[in-house]
Amino acid sequence: MTMHNPPHPGEFIYNIYMEPFDYSCRFIASKLNVSASTFSRIISGKSTITPEMALKLSKALGRTPQSWLTMQDNYSLWQAKKNVDLDKVSTINFAFA
Repeated sequence: MTMHNPPHPGEFIYNIYMEPFDYSCRFIASKLNVSASTFSRIISGKSTITPEMALKLSKALGRTPQSWLTMQDNYSLWQAKKNVDLDKVSTINFAFA
């Protein structure tokens, strides 16, 4: 299923977990055992969700690690589709003679 303009996982975290419960970046970072600046970069969309961070987010916030990575992949692929020029890329024909 293709999503239309999927959110960065940081935006999702902010909107679903932080804003409604009035949790600060510093509070959640401490629960994840990461620096506030590391978590702030994720919330602002400047850093991606790594497998290690997906495991931490899964334990602290819920959802599976795979769902966090899928959310990141969907966002990253959407951004790439908007920015990558495929006009000069050719299809390879693997048909055998």
